[in-house]
Amino acid sequence: MAYASSRLGREWAEDLAQETLLVLETRYAGKDRTEDLLPLAFSVLRFKMAEFRRKASRRGEWNTEQVEELPLADGAISQALALEKKQLQARLEAAIAKLGGRCQELFRLKLEDKSYEEIRREMGAGAIATVYTWDHRCRQQLLELMGGEWVRREAAG
Repeated sequence: MAYASSRLGREWAEDLAQETLLVLETRYAGKDRTEDLLPLAFSVLRFKMAEFRRKASRRGEWNTEQVEELPLADGAISQALALEKKQLQARLEAAIAKLGGRCQELFRLKLEDKSYEEIRREMGAGAIATVYTWDHRCRQQLLELMGGEWVRREAAG
């Protein structure tokens, strides 16, 4: 047990020592002299330790952390991010209010999760390509009204 404990730690050494004694008792029951059993015990223990290391490595047990020591996330966004999101929403609402009626209608229909074909029918466009063109132009106008950027500067760079 001291040999296994010095190499693996006490919590696993007891189990390995018991497994080793079990192997000695079942497979080598005919040997009763200490001179015969001691080398066998160390040999079996070395094999058991190697097997334990392989299994622990495969399972990822060597680099685990205690759950009690991990910080818990509260799931809420930070105040700075919430403020930034609120400001972006205000800018977006102000920019949409400045757009023409067709662009406002197009964005309203897109927010209702309408397909381009449904938008084409509701807005009376002759072809779906017309709706694509309107969408592109309206997004460009919205981008210009918002100052030319959709995302935070740190994320864009």
